[in-house]
Amino acid sequence: MKKLILTLACIALSGIALAQNAQLPQNITIKALDGTSVQTSAIQNDGKPMIISFWATWCKPCNRELNTIKEVYEEWQEETGVKLVAISIDDARSASRVKPHVDGNGWEYEVYLDPNQDFKRAMNVVNVPHTFVVNGKGEIVWQHTSFVEGSEEELLEAVKKAAAEE
Repeated sequence: MKKLILTLACIALSGIALAQNAQLPQNITIKALDGTSVQTSAIQNDGKPMIISFWATWCKPCNRELNTIKEVYEEWQEETGVKLVAISIDDARSASRVKPHVDGNGWEYEVYLDPNQDFKRAMNVVNVPHTFVVNGKGEIVWQHTSFVEGSEEELLEAVKKAAAEE
């Protein structure tokens, strides 16, 4: 019983921390698809909202989410100025499949690799897909795990709300 209470308390506290518009971590090194190192501080959208989506090539719900968004992404960009940044958590065994996977799906998103999963840990991502909305100030204002058809509407509403804050 004590473990259950402690677990629930930890979940509640982490939710409260993120609900208070935590900042996007700035000094973590990730990799671009061409292998160059990129600091997470470079992930920006000129004061407009961003969607940060943690995913993996082997994750079917991740692929459904990113493919669903692909169909409406251009409209979302026109309406809100949003940019989607997809962070692959594929490990060394599957990282070589990320670029062909992205190209094969026709995703026009910024895609990065998190080979050591440092960014994943800093964002408290446990399961993928895990999607965040970041406002123009770099504050995390919404997050969601998993994906079912229709989740993209909830995501769009969060993006619209973040865009309206600008």
